[in-house]
Amino acid sequence: MTSKVFVALRVKASPERAFSAFVEEIGDWWRPNGLFQTTPHPPGRLAFEPGEGGRLTETLAAGKVFEIGRILAWEPPRRLVFSWRQANFPPDLQTEVEVSFEPVGAETRVSVEHRGFTQVPADSAARHGFPDQALQMRLAEWWQAQLRSVAGRLT
Repeated sequence: MTSKVFVALRVKASPERAFSAFVEEIGDWWRPNGLFQTTPHPPGRLAFEPGEGGRLTETLAAGKVFEIGRILAWEPPRRLVFSWRQANFPPDLQTEVEVSFEPVGAETRVSVEHRGFTQVPADSAARHGFPDQALQMRLAEWWQAQLRSVAGRLT
């Protein structure tokens, strides 16, 4: 079974501006969370390398760079898809995040679909002991907080 979490929020910006803020300003709006931190170290600064095949990275305080994922689809200002992995995932496991930017009048609906967390083994530290439904609920809450943070940059 493939799991997915879907959250959406309208922001006061054009799709072009919303896409730009999401990608180019991720280091400013990203809010770390202990449940879904990418590495066991204190949070670093996230950044995208633009374009298909580019990386999503986290640069830690000591300068070490952790690759969270790769951009699988780069379609500004409409869509962005990237792989996602946490350092505590098994080596061959990654999940996938799709972000869509849809115009709605003078606003943009930013939607995030994060797929594949049921692939994370039940005994993995990445699950924090949560069964699938609880894990997905916490993941949805976390993405909602991320979207509210992006929206805060656009007001």
